[in-house]
Amino acid sequence: MLNLLLRSLVHLGGVLTTLLIAGAVAAGMAAWFRWQHGRKPLARERLRLLGIYAGVLALLYLGLLGLMLHKDGPGPVGLLLFAAHYFCYPLLAWLLLAPQPRAKP
Repeated sequence: MLNLLLRSLVHLGGVLTTLLIAGAVAAGMAAWFRWQHGRKPLARERLRLLGIYAGVLALLYLGLLGLMLHKDGPGPVGLLLFAAHYFCYPLLAWLLLAPQPRAKP
């Protein structure tokens, strides 16, 4: 929803907007988990969260790609850029949900 609002109403676009939105969503996911459980997610919880998040997002992106292909198919560079925009979301979520490094005694 945030992506749609920023891109259509405020007329922001490009990779920087994607990174900002992906970072905001990932920070929100991390904050929500911390609020619900009082800690960062364990490794298998992190994988489950990211799997669900990346899967739902992939379905949305595949729908968008289908619309793009129906109208006028993008070239190889367009597909690469499309994939790069998608992978920003799970990558930033992976980084922000990562466990904190332990301090050495």
